[in-house]
Amino acid sequence: MATIRKRGAKWQVQIRRTGFPYVSRSFHVRKDAKAWARQTEVQADRSELPGDTKILHRITLGQLVERYRDTVSVKKRGYEVERIVLNAFLRHPICRKPVAHLKTEHFAAYRDERLKTIKANTLKRELSPLQNMFEVARDEWGLPLSENPLGKLRLNLPSERRERRLRDGELDRLVIAARSCRNKLILPIILFAVATNMRRGEILNLRWDHVDRQRRSLLIPHAKNGYARTLPLTTEAAEVLDTVPITEDRVFPLTANAFRLAWDRVRARAGIRDLHFHDLRHEAISRFFELGLSVPEVALISGHRDARMLFRYTHLLRTKIMEKLESL
Repeated sequence: MATIRKRGAKWQVQIRRTGFPYVSRSFHVRKDAKAWARQTEVQADRSELPGDTKILHRITLGQLVERYRDTVSVKKRGYEVERIVLNAFLRHPICRKPVAHLKTEHFAAYRDERLKTIKANTLKRELSPLQNMFEVARDEWGLPLSENPLGKLRLNLPSERRERRLRDGELDRLVIAARSCRNKLILPIILFAVATNMRRGEILNLRWDHVDRQRRSLLIPHAKNGYARTLPLTTEAAEVLDTVPITEDRVFPLTANAFRLAWDRVRARAGIRDLHFHDLRHEAISRFFELGLSVPEVALISGHRDARMLFRYTHLLRTKIMEKLESL
């Protein structure tokens, strides 16, 4: 509640509210003092006044990161990787700074230091949970942060967009190389990726009860963007599944690291450079467009929530448009 009293030739207003710093102001006219008091109390009721920033002097960045790691990050699907990233960050001296002293310039210095040893896109993935942490601290934990110190940090990221497709004969060389693998799941996984456009994690997490032979569909309950999607089970994909024995609930019971190592060996044995496993997804989507599917149809299969992400395939769409125009 506001207190108004006469002090010399002026009227002094004092307002104390729990959770907000003490505020005071003096006026020459009592009417102005009362008006300011009413306005300030309304702002306090609406939580529009700046909070008590003293708490930010008692909390270090490291304590904030630990709380985020143990309460927010732990609920994420990618927790194991994020935990490693956050634990590594906690060893940096910047984590000993009080949150009240943190500014964008401190993270700019951290950025410049890290860019000497890692790429900008890698740094972006490291800073992403930290940027979200400040948003959570302000919106959910009630910390009086005036701004996100990472909000204005520039990374000058280079484009990582790849348009690598399989060249003539490369798929045959991959097949031959995969057949010599001790693990007989490597070849079906490669062929399945080309047939379905599924990501590596989606393929390795696929379960037999996600496969509906009657409706000729595949269910992906947890995609990268957090949404479920259903894919058509093409004849090519079904034929690949026919070669896989049912030994567990998962169709391809293999760890991500084991497959990554196997993929590197297969690629080396096939004599193919600059080919990522994710490029097989690009190959599959390109083939969908070459079959004449429209952007909405491909987006439904690929799981892209924003159709603009498919604009990199405009060269394929342009070819189809020319074929239609010539047929007219």
